[in-house]
Amino acid sequence: MYSSCPLLTTFSTLEHISTTATLGRKANDDHTVINTDFVVVGSGIAGLSYALRVADHGKVAIVTKDVAHEGSTRYAQGGICAVLDANDSVESHISDTLVAGDFLCDLHAVEMVCSEGAAAVLELVDMGAEFTRSSSGELHLTREGGHEHNRIVHAADMTGREIERVLVEKALAHPNIHFYEKHFATDLVTVQDGEVTRCIGIDVVDRSTNKDIRFVSTVTMLAAGGAGHIYPNTTNPLVATGDGIAMAARAKAHIANMEFMQFHPTSLYVEPDGAAGTRDSVFLITEAVRGEGGLLYNAAGERFMPKYDSRLELAPRDVVARSIDDQLKKHGDKCVYLDITHKPAKEIMEHFPNIAAHLQDNLGLDITKDRIPVVPAMHYTCGGVKTGLKGDTSLPGLYATGEAAYTGLHGANRLASNSLLEGLVYSLKAASASTKYAQMNARQASSLFEDAAEEFSSRELLSPPEDAKSVEHALKVLMNLRQKLQATMWENAGIVRSNTRLLDAMEQVKRLRMELEAISSEVDLGSLATIDCELKVEHFELLNLFTVSELVVVSAMMRKESRGLHYTTDYPYKVEGERRPTVINTPLKSARKKIRRMVTLDMGKREMEVSS
Repeated sequence: MYSSCPLLTTFSTLEHISTTATLGRKANDDHTVINTDFVVVGSGIAGLSYALRVADHGKVAIVTKDVAHEGSTRYAQGGICAVLDANDSVESHISDTLVAGDFLCDLHAVEMVCSEGAAAVLELVDMGAEFTRSSSGELHLTREGGHEHNRIVHAADMTGREIERVLVEKALAHPNIHFYEKHFATDLVTVQDGEVTRCIGIDVVDRSTNKDIRFVSTVTMLAAGGAGHIYPNTTNPLVATGDGIAMAARAKAHIANMEFMQFHPTSLYVEPDGAAGTRDSVFLITEAVRGEGGLLYNAAGERFMPKYDSRLELAPRDVVARSIDDQLKKHGDKCVYLDITHKPAKEIMEHFPNIAAHLQDNLGLDITKDRIPVVPAMHYTCGGVKTGLKGDTSLPGLYATGEAAYTGLHGANRLASNSLLEGLVYSLKAASASTKYAQMNARQASSLFEDAAEEFSSRELLSPPEDAKSVEHALKVLMNLRQKLQATMWENAGIVRSNTRLLDAMEQVKRLRMELEAISSEVDLGSLATIDCELKVEHFELLNLFTVSELVVVSAMMRKESRGLHYTTDYPYKVEGERRPTVINTPLKSARKKIRRMVTLDMGKREMEVSS
């Protein structure tokens, strides 16, 4: 878990808001159904900015798995892009984004986000975001890897916290927005409307009462973040278990580009303590440290980036991560070192106070004098629920934005600090489109809502078991399965891949899922979950991690080239004919079987060609 920053006042947990009088509610002793106009899953920059924009058009329920401020936005250190310098240009930002995305980006998405970026960032300033200023009072613009110009707006090295602070405050003050903290979304609610499948809400577990709730709404917005915890090392907060992507996949929404998982080159390396069952996130050392002149050295004290790329430490993240990975494997080292000690101490402390405080307090390191031990860690999910330019998905009524979405902006690799910007711009586009959808479908949806509410209220409840001692054992079993899954994904679908490893990953994930099913039957997980909410959430998270892991593996097997974040030794070069998104538009089980056959046949054919 990230340690709290001593330099900031942390958010207090929001008081749970009763919405009986403001949102339509039906309830019996066991089930609650809440009717609202918009339901938003997630409370990061994407979800909150969307909620603020639709709140003038109807009631908004924000469902968030933890407290309102907890999510990836809060931990974004580096900043947010905007073309605000006279020497910079939108065309340059577009070019940098396309290059970083290895030319797999959707050009329309890139043009839209880059051209509207400055207005979106200045809107945050108008809301009260206190970004770092230069001595002249202008916004201080720094530079990060992949950028040709200084265009990163930041609040020291705590940009995400500042943005989250402003958006949470604004959302709390809006009378039409209601927070449901510690509410875990488990599945989308879909209905058949003639030949069309519509999304009309979500099923949720109230983690404070362990009660099931159904939110029915004309519009559902998925802004639930990424899936970092399919890997053992990730900078993502504990809530990032791919819930939104997994729910959408189960509902048969189209999913795209899940092979592109971005590994941040520089997460803080700490010697593992060996404790069984621990679940934690690693501490991020922001891209901006290299942007401000930080240099990478191996354990022997050699600067190694000149061997790999002419852009040196400012090369895109995939290049730097693979370079570090190669150094670690070549020399058998545990980490490399990031050094910014050649810069003035005052300048270092002004730019990176949070990092300096964390390393001093936790490791006794002084970054003005000591090198920082770093390793790559999973950082950002570049794929997700496939959307159009307005956040619309293949399921009417369902929209997606932020890290849970594949918008086409990032392509094969995310340009540093484009993610916060994407959430802002797409929330505006999705707000406009979804309010029109709500107005057009509100009357038609009322009968569907009634049916969904009745079906939910009539569900039969499981009886709690007489012996509750099995809960602790069940939790340990699920944690053990989680760790096995993460190890499988790191070994076989991490920074460097191959067909053999991906097939092995597919088989191991399948075996682990079957093991989970056997355990569920043996210990009666469903009944145990009626008395312990932690177990229920752990079970749902594990199911989501399985789903997302399979999406990553299947997508990686579909791509017969190496591009951006996806590198496979079987196809080590880019292929122009493969320069298109990887889209899974059939049920995952069918896609898995199909691609397994194709890859096995291809491997057999290639073996025959080699032998002949």
